[in-house]
Order: sequence, then structure tokens, then C-alpha cells
Amino acid sequence: MMGYYVILGLFTAVGWFVSNKLKTKFKRYSKIPNTSGMTGYEIGMAMMDHYNISGVKIVQGQGSLTDHYNPRTKTVALSPEVYQGRSIASAAVAAHEVGHVVQHATAYKFLAMRSNLVPVVQFSSKMQQFLFMGFMFGMVSGVGGSWLIMVLAATFGATALFSLITLPVEFDASKRALVWLDETGITRGQEYDGAKDALWWAAMTYVAQALSALVMFLYFLMMAASRD
Repeated sequence: MMGYYVILGLFTAVGWFVSNKLKTKFKRYSKIPNTSGMTGYEIGMAMMDHYNISGVKIVQGQGSLTDHYNPRTKTVALSPEVYQGRSIASAAVAAHEVGHVVQHATAYKFLAMRSNLVPVVQFSSKMQQFLFMGFMFGMVSGVGGSWLIMVLAATFGATALFSLITLPVEFDASKRALVWLDETGITRGQEYDGAKDALWWAAMTYVAQALSALVMFLYFLMMAASRD
């Protein structure tokens, strides 16, 4: 299990670095007003109007950098500083989340695949907690131990698959957001570059998660193979 802790420590450090970089970027671009003077809420509504999308609510959520779109409830939740903000950061984040709404409206296949995998990943995460208890109590010897490692590898496989499918979903939503922001002139010149920079670092958090999940899957898969 030493290898597991080394990998965990490495990717925890990478995740911490990317997360802090994102927070720094968001803080920086939150201080720069967007040309339109529109709030994140107004930008989100304008983008949905542009694509003739109705039936989706934009609500104010809680916390910071907690913005997300729930395709099941057709609700975009924007953090207070994005919902009320009139900055480059709020414009970029609001447009990105509505990018997911556009994906949903146009039946973007990777979004549908990710949504279908959510229950599987939730179950896998719960299973991992019980399986690690088996490792803690030394239940890794013999046939039972090999089975335990194989199941653990499978749960990380599900997590890795979900994380990898998430990448095109997030990159595509950012692409849609940036194209719309540029075409409408809501962000121009350096403002557009700032929005692009902020969304790029947001995407890097998903890249770090995907790499971590993939490496964990391969680690336990190789561990299981070595016990055969």
C-alpha cells in the first residue's frame, strides 16, 4: 500500500497547486469589470436567449467556485460572486455553465454519458471506503485478498472513466462560452484573454482529477495482476 500513499500524496500536491492557481486567477479577474456591465445572472440568461433555450432556471447558490449545472433539474447554480458579479470572471463562469445547458439542449453525447455514470461513480466511491477498511484490517491475503483488490481496481476504473468523459464535457462548455462571449462582444481584447485564462485553469482541475483516477486504477490493476 506504500505505492498508493505515494501516488495519493503526489496528486494531492498537484491538485492543491492547480486549485490555488485557479483561486488566484479567479480573484484577479473578479476585480476587472466586463465591458457589458452585466452580472453573471444576466449573462447566463442572455446566452440562453441567444440559443432559444427555455425551461432552465439560474439560481444563486452558496460558497465560492461551486458553480454547476444540474441536467436532471435543469438548474444552473451560480456562486454569489458570479451570480451578482459584473467581472470578467463572473462572465466566463456563467457562460461556461450555460455552455453545459447548450450541450444538454443539443444532446451532446458526452454530457449524457457523464450523467448516466453518476450513480455508478457514487456507488464506487462508497465501495472504496469499505474496501480500504479491508486493507486496514489486513484482509488482503489469499484468494479473498485478490478479489478485494480486483473490486477496488474496478471502482477506480469507474472513477477514471467518469473523469475522462468529463474532460471533453468541460472543454467543450468552455469553448462554447468563449465563442459566444467573443461574438457578442461581452468580453473583448484583454478581457477575452482573461476569460480564456480563467476557464483554462478551471479545466486543469478536471485534468488533474482524471490523471489521478487513471493512475490509481492502473496501480490497483497491476497489483491485482501481480497476485495471480
